Amino acid sequence: MKTCFCLDLKDDPVLIAEYEAHHRAVWPEVVAHLRSSGITACEIYRAGNRLFMILESSTGAATDSGQLPARVAEWEALMETYQQRLPFAAPNQKWFPLDQIFQL
Repeated sequence: MKTCFCLDLKDDPVLIAEYEAHHRAVWPEVVAHLRSSGITACEIYRAGNRLFMILESSTGAATDSGQLPARVAEWEALMETYQQRLPFAAPNQKWFPLDQIFQL
Protein backbone atom coordinates (compact mmCIF):
# COMPACT_ATOMS: atom_id res chain seq x y z
CA MET A 1 0.00 0.00 0.00
CA LYS A 2 1.39 3.38 -1.01
CA THR A 3 0.38 6.57 0.82
CA CYS A 4 1.56 10.14 0.27
CA PHE A 5 1.77 12.89 2.86
CA CYS A 6 2.85 16.53 3.03
CA LEU A 7 4.17 18.83 5.73
CA ASP A 8 5.83 22.24 5.82
CA LEU A 9 9.20 23.14 7.25
CA LYS A 10 9.78 26.46 8.93
CA ASP A 11 10.72 28.78 6.08
CA ASP A 12 14.32 29.36 7.13
CA PRO A 13 17.20 28.25 4.84
CA VAL A 14 19.46 27.40 7.79
CA LEU A 15 16.80 25.23 9.47
CA ILE A 16 15.95 23.55 6.15
CA ALA A 17 19.63 22.71 5.58
CA GLU A 18 19.87 21.25 9.11
CA TYR A 19 16.73 19.19 8.54
CA GLU A 20 18.16 17.78 5.32
CA ALA A 21 21.47 17.00 7.05
CA HIS A 22 19.60 15.02 9.73
CA HIS A 23 17.88 13.03 7.00
CA ARG A 24 21.19 12.12 5.39
CA ALA A 25 22.03 10.36 8.68
CA VAL A 26 18.74 9.09 10.12
CA TRP A 27 19.29 7.39 13.46
CA PRO A 28 19.37 3.57 13.21
CA GLU A 29 16.66 3.28 15.89
CA VAL A 30 14.32 5.36 13.71
CA VAL A 31 14.94 3.19 10.65
CA ALA A 32 14.45 0.02 12.73
CA HIS A 33 11.17 1.38 14.12
CA LEU A 34 9.87 2.22 10.64
CA ARG A 35 10.70 -1.27 9.40
CA SER A 36 9.19 -2.97 12.46
CA SER A 37 6.00 -0.94 11.91
CA GLY A 38 5.54 -2.55 8.49
CA ILE A 39 6.95 0.33 6.45
CA THR A 40 8.83 -1.13 3.50
CA ALA A 41 9.88 2.10 1.77
CA CYS A 42 9.85 5.79 2.63
CA GLU A 43 10.94 8.72 0.46
CA ILE A 44 10.81 12.43 1.30
CA TYR A 45 11.02 15.18 -1.33
CA ARG A 46 11.19 18.95 -0.83
CA ALA A 47 9.87 21.89 -2.85
CA GLY A 48 10.73 25.15 -1.11
CA ASN A 49 9.71 24.56 2.48
CA ARG A 50 7.05 21.93 1.64
CA LEU A 51 7.86 18.25 2.13
CA PHE A 52 6.23 15.33 0.33
CA MET A 53 6.57 11.82 1.71
CA ILE A 54 5.81 8.63 -0.18
CA LEU A 55 5.31 5.75 2.19
CA GLU A 56 4.95 2.10 1.26
CA SER A 57 3.62 -0.27 3.85
CA SER A 58 2.47 -3.83 4.05
CA THR A 59 0.10 -2.91 6.89
CA GLY A 60 -1.16 0.60 6.13
CA ALA A 61 1.16 1.92 8.85
CA ALA A 62 1.84 5.63 9.35
CA THR A 63 5.05 7.23 10.58
CA ASP A 64 3.73 9.16 13.57
CA SER A 65 1.11 6.97 15.20
CA GLY A 66 1.11 4.89 18.35
CA GLN A 67 3.53 4.66 21.24
CA LEU A 68 7.10 5.42 20.21
CA PRO A 69 10.31 3.98 21.67
CA ALA A 70 12.30 6.59 23.62
CA ARG A 71 14.97 7.17 20.95
CA VAL A 72 12.33 7.49 18.21
CA ALA A 73 10.35 9.95 20.35
CA GLU A 74 13.59 11.93 20.78
CA TRP A 75 14.02 12.03 16.98
CA GLU A 76 10.41 13.16 16.53
CA ALA A 77 10.88 15.94 19.10
CA LEU A 78 14.03 17.09 17.29
CA MET A 79 12.27 17.07 13.89
CA GLU A 80 9.38 19.03 15.40
CA THR A 81 11.76 21.99 15.88
CA TYR A 82 12.05 22.25 12.08
CA GLN A 83 8.48 21.44 11.08
CA GLN A 84 5.22 23.34 11.02
CA ARG A 85 1.82 21.85 10.43
CA LEU A 86 -0.20 22.74 7.38
CA PRO A 87 -2.80 25.42 8.13
CA PHE A 88 -5.67 23.01 7.37
CA ALA A 89 -4.29 20.07 9.40
CA ALA A 90 -5.85 19.00 12.67
CA PRO A 91 -3.98 20.17 15.80
CA ASN A 92 -2.52 16.70 16.42
CA GLN A 93 -1.82 15.94 12.74
CA LYS A 94 1.75 16.41 11.61
CA TRP A 95 2.05 14.68 8.21
CA PHE A 96 -1.12 15.41 6.22
CA PRO A 97 -2.37 12.59 3.95
CA LEU A 98 -2.75 13.43 0.26
CA ASP A 99 -5.65 12.24 -1.85
CA GLN A 100 -4.65 10.60 -5.12
CA ILE A 101 -6.45 12.32 -7.99
CA PHE A 102 -4.69 10.72 -10.98
CA GLN A 103 -2.73 7.60 -11.85
CA LEU A 104 -1.34 6.48 -15.21
